[in-house]
Amino acid sequence: MTVNEISVTTLDGRSTTFGEFSGKATLVVNVASRCGLSPQYEALEALQKKYADRGFTVLGVPSNQFLQELKTSDDIAEYCSTTWGVTFPMLEKAKVNGRARHPLYKELVKAKDASGKAGPVIWNFEKFLVLPSGKIKRFRPTTKPDAPEVIEAIESALA
Repeated sequence: MTVNEISVTTLDGRSTTFGEFSGKATLVVNVASRCGLSPQYEALEALQKKYADRGFTVLGVPSNQFLQELKTSDDIAEYCSTTWGVTFPMLEKAKVNGRARHPLYKELVKAKDASGKAGPVIWNFEKFLVLPSGKIKRFRPTTKPDAPEVIEAIESALA
């Protein structure tokens, strides 16, 4: 199975596949509403606005694996829209680690970060840039969405 064939469900309950985002550069981010890194939502939304017309999207994946996400999809959607003005697509809450890890994350965590390390998601706001070619670039949680290396990877994918 390719990453594009993986079933996903949007925050509002619509079933689709990751293939809906294929052909774009897609920045998949496991998000959490009550995390100290939540201000990254602002930079993620800025990326969405800046690059959406060029074939880019952010894809938020709420996760409570680090015990910092709200309980319901409605609460998550309200928080993201009213607090951060989020317009990018969001998936339903999912596990990003462990045996019950979402199939999308089973593929994403195979990607290595800049230091050559793959493996489990270490915290909220870990970023995976899925390129139109299917190649994946990984950025750790403390790498801000607007860090030069993230911007360079996005712009290279959109060139």
